[in-house]
Amino acid sequence: MVFSSMTFLCVFLPVLFMLYYAVKGTKLRNFLLIASSLLFYAYGEPVYIILMIISTMFNYLFGLMLSTEKERQRKLILFFSVLINLGLLGVFKYTDMVVETVNALAGTALQAPGIKLPIGISFYTFQAMSYVIDVYRKEVDVQKNYFNILLYVSFFPQLIAGPIVKYHDVQEQINQRHADPERIAKGMRRFILGLSKKVLISNTVAAAADAVFGFGLGDINILSAWIGAIAYALQIYFDFSGYSDMAIGLGHMFGFHFLENFDYPYVSRSIKEFWRRWHISLSTWFKEYLYYPLGGNRKGKARTVTNKWIVFFSTGLWHGASWTFVAWGLWHGLFQMIEEFLPMNKLPRLLGHIYALLVVIVGFVLFRAESFEQGLHVISQMFTGFHFGETQQMLAFEQLTPVFLLMSGLGIIISMPVLPQMQMRLTPGSTLEKAIIPLTYVGTIALLLLCILSLSGGTYNPFIYFRF
Repeated sequence: MVFSSMTFLCVFLPVLFMLYYAVKGTKLRNFLLIASSLLFYAYGEPVYIILMIISTMFNYLFGLMLSTEKERQRKLILFFSVLINLGLLGVFKYTDMVVETVNALAGTALQAPGIKLPIGISFYTFQAMSYVIDVYRKEVDVQKNYFNILLYVSFFPQLIAGPIVKYHDVQEQINQRHADPERIAKGMRRFILGLSKKVLISNTVAAAADAVFGFGLGDINILSAWIGAIAYALQIYFDFSGYSDMAIGLGHMFGFHFLENFDYPYVSRSIKEFWRRWHISLSTWFKEYLYYPLGGNRKGKARTVTNKWIVFFSTGLWHGASWTFVAWGLWHGLFQMIEEFLPMNKLPRLLGHIYALLVVIVGFVLFRAESFEQGLHVISQMFTGFHFGETQQMLAFEQLTPVFLLMSGLGIIISMPVLPQMQMRLTPGSTLEKAIIPLTYVGTIALLLLCILSLSGGTYNPFIYFRF
C-alpha cells in the first residue's frame, strides 16, 4: 500500500521537494529521488520492494550482457530477459487466473495460491523490458550505472499508475536536467489539476458506478444501466488521466519531462482514433515492442488482422487477471478489424462520434463487470431494459444527486478540448493572456483546498489501478 493521499500531499511531497532543492548536484538529487521512491513504494508493503529491486537488477545485468558483439548470444540474452520479466509478471499477476481457468475447464479443484498483486508491477515491468529491448536494438547506449536504471524504473510519480516511460525518453534527463521557477509552477498547476480530476470528478461519479454494479441483476433497468455505464466511463477516464497529469506535473517539478498519455479520447470518431488518444504510452509500447516485431501491416491483410488480435488480447490481459479484461481487449480488436474493411472514418462527424462512444462505453461495462454474467446483463439492459418497477426506479434515481449531476456535467465538458481551444484564441503576450494566467494559479490553489477538504473528510477514494 502506497502513502495515503493526505500523507503524500501534506508530508511526503513537501518534505521531498524542499530537500531536493536544498541539496546540490544531480547525483545527490538522484539518490534522494531513489530513496524517496523506494520509501513511497515500500510504505505498508515493504516485501514487494525486494521484487522491484530484483527486477531492475536483472534488467541492468541483461543490458550489460547485451554489449557483446555476437548476434546469436545477444538474441539468447534478449530471449531470457523477456522470459524472466514476463515470468515474474505471470507468477504474481496471473497464477490465480490460470488455476481458476483450469478448474473451470477440467472440473478440478486446485487451490489458488492467492498471491497478492504488487502495485504497479505491469507498469514497471514494461518499462524495464523496453530498456533491454532498446539496448538490443542499439537504440540506446548500455547504462553502466545501476542506480540510473533503478531511478528510471522506481521514480515515484509514474511508478504505480503510469504513464509507461521509455528509457530513451529520459536517459539524458537522468544525468542532466533543469527546472526553473516557471516550469516548477506549471508542474504544480498540472499536478493539482490532475488531483482535482481524480478527487473531485472521478471519485464522485465512482460512487454511482459502484452502486449500480452492486445492484442485483433484477434491479437494473435501462436508466440505471446507462447511469452506471456513463459514470464508469467518466470515472476511469478522470481517474487515469488524473494520475497521468499528476505524474507529468511532478516530473516537471523535479526537472523531468514525460510524454502526454491522453489526448481527449472521447472526441474520437473511430476506435483506431480512440487508441491514438487513450493510454498513449501503453498503445505505443505494444505497437513498438509487439505489433512491429510480429510484422505489423507489412505481410498482408490476413497477417495484419492476426497481429492486431494478438495485440488487443495482450492489451486486455495486461489490464487485469480476468477473462472480462481479455474480452474487453478483444471487443476493441473486433472493431479495429471492422475498420480495416469498412470506412468508418467517412461517417458524418456526429455519427462517427456516436459510433465510437457506444463501442467504448459498452466495452467499459465488460471492463468494470465482476463477471461475464453481470457485464452481459448490464449491456442487455442498456438496450432492452424497458421495465420500470418501483424499486428499480428508486435505485436509479438515488444516483442522480445534485453533486453527481454537477460533476458528470463538468466531466463531459472537460473531456472535450474546450480549454485548449479557448487558449488558442488568446493572443500570446496580450493583456488578456497576462491577466488570465495568474487567475489560473489562483484557481488551482482553490482546487487544491477543495481536494484537501474532500480527502480529509474521508470521502470515497477508490484506487482502481491497483490491479495493473
